[in-house]
Amino acid sequence: MINVLPPAFIFIIAGLIVPFLKGKVRNIFLTAVPIVTFISLINLPDGLSMGYSYFNYDLHLLRVDELSLIFGYIFLIISFASFIYGYHVKNNWEFTAGLFYAGGALGVIFAADLVTLYFFWELMTVASVFLIWARNTDKSIGSGMRYFLFHLVGGVILLIGIILQIKQTGSATFNHMELSSLSTYLIFIGFGINCAWPLLHTWLVDSYPEATILGTVLLSTFTTKTAIYTLVRGFAGTEILIFIGAAMAAFPIFYAVIENDLRRVLAYSLINQLGFMVVGIGIGTPLALNGTVAHVFADILFKSLLFMGMGAVLYRTGKIKATEIGGLYKYMPYTAAFTIVGAA
Repeated sequence: MINVLPPAFIFIIAGLIVPFLKGKVRNIFLTAVPIVTFISLINLPDGLSMGYSYFNYDLHLLRVDELSLIFGYIFLIISFASFIYGYHVKNNWEFTAGLFYAGGALGVIFAADLVTLYFFWELMTVASVFLIWARNTDKSIGSGMRYFLFHLVGGVILLIGIILQIKQTGSATFNHMELSSLSTYLIFIGFGINCAWPLLHTWLVDSYPEATILGTVLLSTFTTKTAIYTLVRGFAGTEILIFIGAAMAAFPIFYAVIENDLRRVLAYSLINQLGFMVVGIGIGTPLALNGTVAHVFADILFKSLLFMGMGAVLYRTGKIKATEIGGLYKYMPYTAAFTIVGAA
Protein backbone atom coordinates (compact mmCIF):
# COMPACT_ATOMS: atom_id res chain seq x y z
CA MET A 1 0.00 0.00 0.00
CA ILE A 2 1.02 3.62 -0.52
CA ASN A 3 -0.21 6.65 1.33
CA VAL A 4 -0.37 9.03 -1.64
CA LEU A 5 -2.65 9.26 -4.67
CA PRO A 6 -1.26 8.16 -8.03
CA PRO A 7 -0.25 11.23 -10.11
CA ALA A 8 -2.95 10.60 -12.70
CA PHE A 9 -5.70 10.63 -10.09
CA ILE A 10 -4.60 13.98 -8.69
CA PHE A 11 -4.96 15.59 -12.11
CA ILE A 12 -8.29 13.90 -12.80
CA ILE A 13 -9.76 14.97 -9.46
CA ALA A 14 -8.45 18.50 -10.06
CA GLY A 15 -10.18 18.47 -13.44
CA LEU A 16 -13.50 17.83 -11.70
CA ILE A 17 -12.94 20.67 -9.24
CA VAL A 18 -11.64 23.45 -11.50
CA PRO A 19 -14.98 24.33 -13.20
CA PHE A 20 -16.24 25.60 -9.85
CA LEU A 21 -13.33 27.99 -9.28
CA LYS A 22 -12.84 31.55 -10.51
CA GLY A 23 -10.18 34.23 -10.83
CA LYS A 24 -7.10 34.11 -8.65
CA VAL A 25 -8.39 31.13 -6.68
CA ARG A 26 -8.58 29.12 -9.88
CA ASN A 27 -5.10 30.20 -10.98
CA ILE A 28 -3.55 29.36 -7.61
CA PHE A 29 -5.30 25.99 -7.70
CA LEU A 30 -4.00 25.24 -11.21
CA THR A 31 -0.47 26.17 -10.18
CA ALA A 32 -0.69 23.98 -7.09
CA VAL A 33 -1.84 20.84 -8.91
CA PRO A 34 1.52 20.01 -10.59
CA ILE A 35 3.38 20.94 -7.39
CA VAL A 36 1.25 18.63 -5.24
CA THR A 37 1.57 15.91 -7.88
CA PHE A 38 5.35 16.29 -7.91
CA ILE A 39 5.42 15.86 -4.13
CA SER A 40 3.28 12.76 -4.57
CA LEU A 41 5.64 11.49 -7.25
CA ILE A 42 8.82 11.77 -5.21
CA ASN A 43 7.11 9.89 -2.38
CA LEU A 44 6.13 6.92 -4.52
CA PRO A 45 8.12 3.77 -3.74
CA ASP A 46 10.07 2.09 -6.52
CA GLY A 47 8.50 -1.00 -8.05
CA LEU A 48 4.89 -2.05 -8.47
CA SER A 49 2.03 -0.83 -6.34
CA MET A 50 -1.73 -0.15 -6.39
CA GLY A 51 -2.49 -3.69 -7.59
CA TYR A 52 -5.97 -4.91 -8.49
CA SER A 53 -7.55 -7.86 -10.28
CA TYR A 54 -9.54 -7.81 -13.49
CA PHE A 55 -10.94 -11.06 -14.93
CA ASN A 56 -8.40 -12.93 -12.82
CA TYR A 57 -5.47 -10.93 -14.21
CA ASP A 58 -3.17 -9.11 -11.81
CA LEU A 59 -2.96 -5.47 -12.83
CA HIS A 60 -1.05 -2.53 -11.38
CA LEU A 61 -1.77 1.19 -11.61
CA LEU A 62 1.78 2.15 -10.74
CA ARG A 63 5.17 1.05 -11.96
CA VAL A 64 7.78 3.45 -10.63
CA ASP A 65 11.24 3.17 -12.18
CA GLU A 66 13.79 5.46 -13.81
CA LEU A 67 12.00 5.49 -17.18
CA SER A 68 8.54 6.36 -15.85
CA LEU A 69 9.97 8.91 -13.42
CA ILE A 70 11.85 10.95 -16.04
CA PHE A 71 8.69 11.19 -18.16
CA GLY A 72 6.68 12.04 -15.06
CA TYR A 73 9.07 14.85 -14.12
CA ILE A 74 8.97 16.55 -17.51
CA PHE A 75 5.19 16.14 -17.82
CA LEU A 76 4.74 17.90 -14.49
CA ILE A 77 7.23 20.64 -15.35
CA ILE A 78 5.46 21.49 -18.58
CA SER A 79 2.02 21.23 -16.95
CA PHE A 80 3.12 23.79 -14.36
CA ALA A 81 4.40 26.15 -17.06
CA SER A 82 1.37 25.61 -19.32
CA PHE A 83 -1.19 26.35 -16.64
CA ILE A 84 0.59 29.61 -15.77
CA TYR A 85 0.68 30.40 -19.50
CA GLY A 86 -3.08 29.76 -19.62
CA TYR A 87 -4.07 32.17 -16.85
CA HIS A 88 -5.77 34.32 -19.51
CA VAL A 89 -8.18 31.52 -20.48
CA LYS A 90 -11.75 32.27 -19.38
CA ASN A 91 -13.27 28.89 -20.17
CA ASN A 92 -12.71 26.63 -17.16
CA TRP A 93 -13.81 23.57 -19.12
CA GLU A 94 -10.68 23.98 -21.24
CA PHE A 95 -8.66 23.43 -18.06
CA THR A 96 -10.80 20.42 -17.20
CA ALA A 97 -9.94 18.90 -20.56
CA GLY A 98 -6.27 19.82 -20.07
CA LEU A 99 -6.11 18.27 -16.60
CA PHE A 100 -7.82 15.08 -17.79
CA TYR A 101 -5.46 14.97 -20.78
CA ALA A 102 -2.33 15.39 -18.65
CA GLY A 103 -3.74 12.91 -16.12
CA GLY A 104 -4.24 10.38 -18.88
CA ALA A 105 -0.64 10.81 -20.00
CA LEU A 106 0.62 10.31 -16.45
CA GLY A 107 -1.58 7.24 -16.16
CA VAL A 108 -0.05 5.73 -19.30
CA ILE A 109 3.56 6.18 -18.26
CA PHE A 110 3.03 4.69 -14.80
CA ALA A 111 0.78 1.81 -15.95
CA ALA A 112 2.36 -1.60 -15.44
CA ASP A 113 -0.15 -3.50 -17.56
CA LEU A 114 -1.81 -3.14 -20.93
CA VAL A 115 -5.36 -2.89 -19.57
CA THR A 116 -4.60 0.10 -17.35
CA LEU A 117 -2.53 1.64 -20.12
CA TYR A 118 -5.42 1.35 -22.56
CA PHE A 119 -7.87 3.03 -20.18
CA PHE A 120 -5.64 6.08 -19.78
CA TRP A 121 -4.72 6.01 -23.49
CA GLU A 122 -8.37 6.49 -24.40
CA LEU A 123 -8.84 9.13 -21.71
CA MET A 124 -6.12 11.12 -23.45
CA THR A 125 -7.90 10.81 -26.78
CA VAL A 126 -11.27 12.04 -25.49
CA ALA A 127 -9.81 14.91 -23.45
CA SER A 128 -7.53 16.12 -26.25
CA VAL A 129 -10.44 16.30 -28.70
CA PHE A 130 -12.12 18.86 -26.44
CA LEU A 131 -8.96 20.99 -26.47
CA ILE A 132 -9.36 21.21 -30.24
CA TRP A 133 -13.11 21.82 -30.16
CA ALA A 134 -12.73 24.47 -27.45
CA ARG A 135 -11.55 26.96 -30.09
CA ASN A 136 -15.10 26.74 -31.48
CA THR A 137 -14.44 27.54 -35.13
CA ASP A 138 -15.63 25.63 -38.18
CA LYS A 139 -12.07 24.46 -38.85
CA SER A 140 -11.48 23.33 -35.27
CA ILE A 141 -14.76 21.40 -35.15
CA GLY A 142 -13.97 19.57 -38.38
CA SER A 143 -10.36 19.00 -37.42
CA GLY A 144 -11.38 17.70 -34.00
CA MET A 145 -13.79 15.23 -35.55
CA ARG A 146 -11.12 13.92 -37.94
CA TYR A 147 -8.68 13.71 -35.03
CA PHE A 148 -11.20 11.71 -33.00
CA LEU A 149 -11.97 9.29 -35.84
CA PHE A 150 -8.27 8.73 -36.51
CA HIS A 151 -7.56 7.94 -32.88
CA LEU A 152 -10.73 5.90 -32.55
CA VAL A 153 -9.43 3.58 -35.27
CA GLY A 154 -6.00 3.55 -33.63
CA GLY A 155 -7.59 2.73 -30.28
CA VAL A 156 -9.55 -0.19 -31.76
CA ILE A 157 -6.37 -1.57 -33.35
CA LEU A 158 -4.55 -1.26 -30.04
CA LEU A 159 -7.42 -2.88 -28.11
CA ILE A 160 -7.59 -5.87 -30.45
CA GLY A 161 -3.83 -6.28 -30.13
CA ILE A 162 -4.01 -6.13 -26.33
CA ILE A 163 -6.83 -8.71 -26.18
CA LEU A 164 -4.93 -11.10 -28.46
CA GLN A 165 -1.70 -10.56 -26.52
CA ILE A 166 -3.37 -11.33 -23.18
CA LYS A 167 -5.06 -14.40 -24.65
CA GLN A 168 -1.81 -15.71 -26.12
CA THR A 169 0.47 -15.04 -23.17
CA GLY A 170 -1.94 -15.30 -20.26
CA SER A 171 -0.57 -12.03 -18.87
CA ALA A 172 -1.49 -8.37 -19.21
CA THR A 173 1.92 -7.11 -18.05
CA PHE A 174 3.40 -4.36 -20.22
CA ASN A 175 7.04 -5.17 -20.85
CA HIS A 176 9.30 -5.53 -23.87
CA MET A 177 7.69 -7.33 -26.80
CA GLU A 178 9.01 -8.88 -29.99
CA LEU A 179 7.29 -8.40 -33.34
CA SER A 180 6.46 -12.07 -33.63
CA SER A 181 2.67 -12.30 -33.71
CA LEU A 182 -0.42 -10.50 -34.93
CA SER A 183 -1.04 -9.16 -31.43
CA THR A 184 2.33 -7.45 -31.12
CA TYR A 185 2.08 -6.01 -34.63
CA LEU A 186 -1.32 -4.52 -33.81
CA ILE A 187 -0.02 -3.04 -30.55
CA PHE A 188 2.99 -1.71 -32.46
CA ILE A 189 0.74 0.00 -35.03
CA GLY A 190 -1.55 1.34 -32.30
CA PHE A 191 1.40 3.01 -30.62
CA GLY A 192 2.69 4.20 -34.00
CA ILE A 193 -0.50 6.07 -34.85
CA ASN A 194 -0.10 8.23 -31.75
CA CYS A 195 3.57 8.66 -32.63
CA ALA A 196 2.62 10.17 -36.02
CA TRP A 197 4.49 7.69 -38.20
CA PRO A 198 4.65 8.50 -41.95
CA LEU A 199 1.23 8.10 -43.63
CA LEU A 200 -0.28 7.97 -40.13
CA HIS A 201 0.75 11.52 -39.26
CA THR A 202 -1.91 13.66 -40.93
CA TRP A 203 -4.00 14.00 -37.76
CA LEU A 204 -1.19 15.96 -36.09
CA VAL A 205 -0.66 18.71 -38.66
CA ASP A 206 -4.41 18.91 -39.25
CA SER A 207 -5.43 19.34 -35.61
CA TYR A 208 -2.66 21.00 -33.61
CA PRO A 209 -2.81 24.37 -35.44
CA GLU A 210 -6.60 24.45 -35.02
CA ALA A 211 -6.66 23.93 -31.25
CA THR A 212 -6.87 26.71 -28.68
CA ILE A 213 -3.72 28.60 -27.74
CA LEU A 214 -3.33 26.61 -24.52
CA GLY A 215 -4.57 23.42 -26.14
CA THR A 216 -1.83 23.44 -28.78
CA VAL A 217 0.87 23.69 -26.10
CA LEU A 218 -0.59 20.73 -24.22
CA LEU A 219 -1.14 18.72 -27.40
CA SER A 220 2.50 19.18 -28.40
CA THR A 221 3.54 17.52 -25.15
CA PHE A 222 1.47 14.51 -24.26
CA THR A 223 0.09 12.36 -27.09
CA THR A 224 3.25 11.84 -29.10
CA LYS A 225 5.56 11.68 -26.07
CA THR A 226 3.49 8.99 -24.38
CA ALA A 227 3.73 7.07 -27.66
CA ILE A 228 7.51 7.45 -27.53
CA TYR A 229 7.43 6.14 -23.96
CA THR A 230 5.44 3.06 -24.97
CA LEU A 231 7.84 2.33 -27.83
CA VAL A 232 10.84 2.65 -25.51
CA ARG A 233 9.17 0.37 -22.96
CA GLY A 234 7.72 -2.14 -25.40
CA PHE A 235 9.76 -2.19 -28.60
CA ALA A 236 13.30 -0.92 -27.94
CA GLY A 237 15.73 -2.47 -30.42
CA THR A 238 13.08 -3.16 -33.09
CA GLU A 239 15.14 -2.40 -36.19
CA ILE A 240 12.26 -1.32 -38.44
CA LEU A 241 11.93 1.73 -36.19
CA ILE A 242 15.27 2.99 -37.51
CA PHE A 243 13.80 3.28 -41.02
CA ILE A 244 10.46 4.65 -39.80
CA GLY A 245 12.27 7.27 -37.71
CA ALA A 246 14.59 8.24 -40.55
CA ALA A 247 11.59 8.89 -42.79
CA MET A 248 9.94 10.92 -40.04
CA ALA A 249 13.07 13.01 -39.58
CA ALA A 250 13.34 13.75 -43.31
CA PHE A 251 9.98 14.31 -44.98
CA PRO A 252 8.35 16.95 -42.68
CA ILE A 253 11.10 19.48 -43.34
CA PHE A 254 10.06 19.83 -46.99
CA TYR A 255 6.53 20.70 -45.88
CA ALA A 256 7.66 22.98 -43.07
CA VAL A 257 9.75 25.25 -45.30
CA ILE A 258 6.83 25.97 -47.65
CA GLU A 259 4.19 26.30 -44.92
CA ASN A 260 2.81 29.75 -44.07
CA ASP A 261 0.93 28.97 -40.85
CA LEU A 262 3.61 29.16 -38.13
CA ARG A 263 1.86 26.73 -35.78
CA ARG A 264 1.67 24.24 -38.65
CA VAL A 265 5.40 24.78 -39.27
CA LEU A 266 6.01 23.76 -35.65
CA ALA A 267 3.73 20.74 -36.08
CA TYR A 268 5.88 19.49 -38.96
CA SER A 269 8.98 20.24 -36.92
CA LEU A 270 7.52 18.18 -34.08
CA ILE A 271 7.26 15.14 -36.36
CA ASN A 272 10.85 15.74 -37.46
CA GLN A 273 12.08 15.65 -33.86
CA LEU A 274 10.01 12.56 -33.12
CA GLY A 275 11.84 10.88 -35.98
CA PHE A 276 15.18 11.21 -34.23
CA MET A 277 13.66 9.68 -31.09
CA VAL A 278 12.19 6.76 -33.03
CA VAL A 279 15.59 6.07 -34.63
CA GLY A 280 17.16 5.95 -31.17
CA ILE A 281 14.50 3.49 -29.99
CA GLY A 282 15.15 1.32 -33.03
CA ILE A 283 18.88 1.23 -32.33
CA GLY A 284 17.98 0.14 -28.82
CA THR A 285 21.37 0.30 -27.09
CA PRO A 286 21.55 1.83 -23.60
CA LEU A 287 23.33 4.88 -25.03
CA ALA A 288 20.72 5.30 -27.78
CA LEU A 289 17.80 4.94 -25.34
CA ASN A 290 19.37 7.38 -22.88
CA GLY A 291 19.83 9.83 -25.74
CA THR A 292 16.24 9.33 -26.85
CA VAL A 293 14.83 10.03 -23.39
CA ALA A 294 17.10 13.06 -22.99
CA HIS A 295 15.84 14.30 -26.36
CA VAL A 296 12.24 13.83 -25.21
CA PHE A 297 12.95 15.93 -22.11
CA ALA A 298 14.59 18.72 -24.11
CA ASP A 299 12.10 18.63 -26.98
CA ILE A 300 9.12 19.06 -24.67
CA LEU A 301 10.76 22.14 -23.18
CA PHE A 302 11.75 23.90 -26.39
CA LYS A 303 8.78 22.85 -28.52
CA SER A 304 6.33 23.97 -25.85
CA LEU A 305 8.21 27.25 -25.58
CA LEU A 306 7.93 27.78 -29.34
CA PHE A 307 4.22 26.96 -29.35
CA MET A 308 3.79 29.39 -26.46
CA GLY A 309 5.56 32.07 -28.48
CA MET A 310 3.36 31.52 -31.51
CA GLY A 311 0.31 31.41 -29.25
CA ALA A 312 1.28 34.80 -27.83
CA VAL A 313 1.55 36.18 -31.36
CA LEU A 314 -1.87 34.78 -32.25
CA TYR A 315 -3.36 36.14 -29.02
CA ARG A 316 -2.00 39.67 -29.55
CA THR A 317 -2.37 40.04 -33.32
CA GLY A 318 -5.08 37.55 -34.26
CA LYS A 319 -2.74 36.38 -37.05
CA ILE A 320 -0.41 33.42 -37.37
CA LYS A 321 0.61 33.38 -41.04
CA ALA A 322 4.21 34.41 -41.63
CA THR A 323 3.29 36.62 -44.59
CA GLU A 324 0.86 38.65 -42.46
CA ILE A 325 3.18 39.54 -39.59
CA GLY A 326 6.66 41.00 -39.23
CA GLY A 327 8.74 43.26 -37.04
CA LEU A 328 6.97 42.05 -33.92
CA TYR A 329 10.20 42.05 -31.93
CA LYS A 330 9.71 45.80 -31.56
CA TYR A 331 6.33 45.38 -29.85
CA MET A 332 6.74 41.93 -28.26
CA PRO A 333 10.40 41.83 -27.16
CA TYR A 334 9.94 39.19 -24.46
CA THR A 335 8.08 36.86 -26.80
CA ALA A 336 10.80 37.40 -29.41
CA ALA A 337 13.53 36.59 -26.89
CA PHE A 338 11.87 33.42 -25.64
CA THR A 339 11.13 32.28 -29.20
CA ILE A 340 14.80 32.75 -30.12
CA VAL A 341 15.75 30.63 -27.10
CA GLY A 342 13.36 27.89 -28.21
CA ALA A 343 14.64 27.98 -31.76
CA ALA A 344 18.28 27.92 -30.62
